Amino acid sequence: MADNGSAVIVLNAVIAAVTDKTPRLLMVRHTDHALAVDNLNPFSGVDDDIALPFGPFNPDRDRTLELALQQWVAEQTGLSIGYTEQLYTFGDRYRDPRELAGGPRVVSIGYLALGREEAPSGDGHGDWFDLYDFLPWEDWRCNQPSIIDDVLIPSLEEWADAEPYPSIREERRRRLAMTFGHDDAAWNFEHVLERYELLYEAGLVAEAERDRLARAKYINTPGPNAGARTAIEATGRSAALDHRRMMATALGRIRGKLTYRPVVFELLPPAFTLLRLQQVVESLSGINLHKQNFRRLVTNNKLVESTGALDSEGPGRPAKMFRFRTSVLSERQAPGVGVPSIAP
Repeated sequence: MADNGSAVIVLNAVIAAVTDKTPRLLMVRHTDHALAVDNLNPFSGVDDDIALPFGPFNPDRDRTLELALQQWVAEQTGLSIGYTEQLYTFGDRYRDPRELAGGPRVVSIGYLALGREEAPSGDGHGDWFDLYDFLPWEDWRCNQPSIIDDVLIPSLEEWADAEPYPSIREERRRRLAMTFGHDDAAWNFEHVLERYELLYEAGLVAEAERDRLARAKYINTPGPNAGARTAIEATGRSAALDHRRMMATALGRIRGKLTYRPVVFELLPPAFTLLRLQQVVESLSGINLHKQNFRRLVTNNKLVESTGALDSEGPGRPAKMFRFRTSVLSERQAPGVGVPSIAP
């Protein structure tokens, strides 16, 4: 196994929008830069040849990380991104399996960008995908997803019980309970990344099996547990490298910020109805909200103000139009919409 000691910095963009009632991510099928030629094709060996927009950072050319990210997004999707924040740095060894064959260590700086869906162009052959196609266990809007009790819990229990050391076996059981609300533990909607990482560690997502096979050429690695194949087929779309992990990180960040920052308004036009606002919050939180409780929370916290106009395009009686009240940012430290009680 080679190790040339070099490293490259890559910039990744998790670009999210909400269209109708669906949270969407912008993905690309092609990249045209130094990390995408010949044996450095990041899509090789991946079931779904799609990736988050990404490109290398060139310190000699790029004045800032953000400007470099914007350039790669524009080239690959034809779009400009608005609200953007740094998400996380992904630098685990062998997260890019080409490192096993002597390639460079790839350190990715992930960014979260929020906006509204636009038709992509550019050279990346981009398209929008339903976020919950990648993380199907996170969408509770039609009650608890059946995959949790039918597939994930039994497979994770099998994985935990296969551990011969009692202390590690108990730790696996504890993580299962805390992340998936098992054994009377509560489900925390913000623990998206923790759930994905547990599934990856247990070999229950396609990326885990792909990476295991890549490592097996150089490192002696144990095979998957008996229930892994069924779980892999049920746990949604895969993506290049660890880009699904980046998606989970982004969704957890968004859900956490719903309670203390008004990020949801970045996904809305300047004027909107309260119904549209609720639909966007529901799509991101993954739960249905009580209509009156939600409206009372938003209006009592003075997050919005009336525009004086009516929306005549929706069905039924025209609804009042609102806008985000920007002065709330200076009035209190945590002006989020929150996640009120779940509708029965």
